[in-house]
Amino acid sequence: MEIEIATIGGYEEVGRQMTAVRAGDDVVIFDMGLNLSKVLLHDNVETEKLHSLDLIDMGAIPDDRVMSDLEGDVKAIVPTHGHLDHIGALSKLAHRYNAPIIASPFTIELVKQQIQSEEKFGVENDLVKMEAGETTQLSDNVELEFVNVAHSIIDAINPVVHTPEGAIVYGLDKRMDHTPVLGDPIDMNRFREIGREGNGVLAYIEDCTNAGRKGRTPSEAVARRHLKDVLYSMQDYDGGIVATTFSSHIARVTSLVEFAQDIGRTPVLLGRSMEKYSGTAERLNFVDFPENMGMFGHRKSVDRTFKRIMKEGKENYLPIVTGHQGEPRAMLTRMGRGETPYQLEDGDKVIFSARVIPEPTNEGQRYQSERLLKMQGARIYDDVHVSGHLREEGHYQMLDTLQPQNVIPAHQNMRGYAPYVDLCESRGYRLGRDLHASRNGNLIQLVD
Repeated sequence: MEIEIATIGGYEEVGRQMTAVRAGDDVVIFDMGLNLSKVLLHDNVETEKLHSLDLIDMGAIPDDRVMSDLEGDVKAIVPTHGHLDHIGALSKLAHRYNAPIIASPFTIELVKQQIQSEEKFGVENDLVKMEAGETTQLSDNVELEFVNVAHSIIDAINPVVHTPEGAIVYGLDKRMDHTPVLGDPIDMNRFREIGREGNGVLAYIEDCTNAGRKGRTPSEAVARRHLKDVLYSMQDYDGGIVATTFSSHIARVTSLVEFAQDIGRTPVLLGRSMEKYSGTAERLNFVDFPENMGMFGHRKSVDRTFKRIMKEGKENYLPIVTGHQGEPRAMLTRMGRGETPYQLEDGDKVIFSARVIPEPTNEGQRYQSERLLKMQGARIYDDVHVSGHLREEGHYQMLDTLQPQNVIPAHQNMRGYAPYVDLCESRGYRLGRDLHASRNGNLIQLVD
């Protein structure tokens, strides 16, 4: 059986992920993501109103024309988790394929919201929920399996396509977390079994974001302890404390909410994406937030809340806001520019429970945001965070566990591949033989 892999998006940058696997006449697509930094370069762009061709020209979503070179029928579109760099293009591209979108429950709900907000295309693909640990038969020769992993968003999975030639493991976006704050630990037992079953692992597609960082990525439990230490140190401070993190990082938001209460402050979530992700998680019973916690996304509601905080006393609240990357229209950026009723004063604390995504647009915006906050007297607590991606030792462990016949680096550009290529070569793989560094739009033939 012929096995071919199309590296469509996310192989020259961090973002707009899309990969397709062809096994004989059957094709499975993994992810259809957005490169948000490309959108941010164009001020006030509303992606839901743009045509897919315009977004492709901007470099914001994958150019999927290479799919016409894959001779087979698409059996499933499989987003691995709910981050926009993995689901943000589904509303623009999924309608081109007569196939269901299969994802974990939280991810499916976010995909549904993405589709509902779309204004250009009608997306009528079936939405199918599948839990981690489950499998589904896509055809006589192809089976899809979800393996539970830990990441910086709940309900993340690594999908596996089982074929007669061996398994293809799509390993993007995970960390080796055995003590997560929410959800189950990474299922290393199942990965070990997959490495030993049948013809083993034919190909492993891996996110190499942190491959150049030594050691292992700490557990989310470490970030929780760090965050607790920071907030408890502010218990006697009678001024303003503001926190920001990834809106989709429900475990981190949960910790912020809990520790705010511990130090006698009422938590309040502010910003459209903060309301979207946390509201969805609460509605699906992934979390149970306290009854007195407010959650507001609309601009007018947010400003009314800021006015109430100023009237009742900043010392009584902990606003948890959007803007950890310095996004121009996010709440924290507006606060730094003095565009909200919340008045920052000398000595107020701002906690960034997030790291800057390593991309020039984000780095520039974050720098500007911090400078604006400091000009108003705010004191910055930076990098109260752990990554959602594997470091060097995690990559070694996954290679040893799966023993893949072929390895395909992803989620970086060519320069970003280098540490992972070196790591793989130290384990006996060779570029051009069984280690395939690819670009967007390429086809990799694994079995003729």
